[in-house]
Amino acid sequence: MEHDRTHTRAWVLHPEIKSDEQRRVPEPALDEAVALAAALPDLDVIGSEVVRLPRAQAGFLFGSGKIEELGERFRENEVELVLIDGPVTPVQQRNLEKAWKVKILDRTGLILEIFSDRARTREGVLQVEMAALSYQRTRLVRAWTHLERQRGGLGFVGGPGETQIEADRRAIDEQLVRLRRQLQKVVKTRTLHRAARAKVPYPIVALVGYTNAGKSTLFNSLTGAEVMAKDMLFATLDPTMRRVELPDGPEVILSDTVGFISNLPTELVASFRATLEEVLGADLIVHVRDISHEDSEAQAQDVETILTSLGVEDDRPRLEVWNKIDLLSPEDRDATLARADRDPAIFAISAVTGEGVEPLLNEIAKVLQGTRNQAKLTLGFTEGDKRAWLYRQDVVREEEQTEQGFEITVLWTDKQASKFAAL
Repeated sequence: MEHDRTHTRAWVLHPEIKSDEQRRVPEPALDEAVALAAALPDLDVIGSEVVRLPRAQAGFLFGSGKIEELGERFRENEVELVLIDGPVTPVQQRNLEKAWKVKILDRTGLILEIFSDRARTREGVLQVEMAALSYQRTRLVRAWTHLERQRGGLGFVGGPGETQIEADRRAIDEQLVRLRRQLQKVVKTRTLHRAARAKVPYPIVALVGYTNAGKSTLFNSLTGAEVMAKDMLFATLDPTMRRVELPDGPEVILSDTVGFISNLPTELVASFRATLEEVLGADLIVHVRDISHEDSEAQAQDVETILTSLGVEDDRPRLEVWNKIDLLSPEDRDATLARADRDPAIFAISAVTGEGVEPLLNEIAKVLQGTRNQAKLTLGFTEGDKRAWLYRQDVVREEEQTEQGFEITVLWTDKQASKFAAL
């Protein structure tokens, strides 16, 4: 049987463990795991299944009968990699790799692989490297036999009899310290960029949502930007900012953020805080949901949980967008539109066809106009600096020259008004 040798033949397993209170609906969970695997360009997913278990076995995760049955299936299909959608301990990983003679990757490992494949900015790359090292460090629980051998030392290289596992761990810790330093420099630069942006009078609108909800498609249609918008989990990893002029409204900066996901590896939640910092500074948060997904409610809940953990206050202005109505059946579509109509903060749209996008933009403009007030100013001919400042801030709506100077109508934020007063 001829296979494409550049691609790895993979099989996805979703263990449904009865005793696990955190367990998700198995079928959508398996679909998501397969979509995660499909996000890696060099994997061919040739099979997937839900494996139901009363409880996880400490050493092997699955029972011996199930291991044998699965092993046979993997041999028949010449599987090289098994992706297990859930946590796998280093011991379970080693035992299963021995039993099945394939490589094992758990959910965290898979997400790390995708993140490292997708990260584009310097900061994103550094954060992924750090997350991967933290993850690797936990795998050094004698996960490989070579780590168990002792190596003598000359005293100054970690002391005599330091085990290879301790040496590897120390090497990882040193690398983490190095990366942390580099990251601090990068974050400092970003803080400077953000400070410069804070001087820009445009309000920031952050698009957030579960991965694959259609944020990037909406972002692209609003900004004409070419952000990667594939039907693929984690298509966007680094926040992308663009300026958008709203119809009859203010200009805004639109920010497209990394997609959220349930059970995001803790290493990544911590390291991707900075990627989501744009959300903390946003004047308005637009939560985009894939309303056609059968697990849409649970996904929305995951997003809310992450926003809370980031420290986003409940009183921050928010709109909810029910995207992908073009994928609903006519009956579901009518019901969804009726439900959305009842709540002024919910908008049913299709980012692909553009349906419903205009009312959404009008509402964004309305919400943000609330942060700007109109005022009339009188400036003398000698106050050229102040007049130039108003034009730089792009707040002048009308200007009339009089004998005394200039009558200027401005539309500005309270912050701009107080800055102007301090000039």
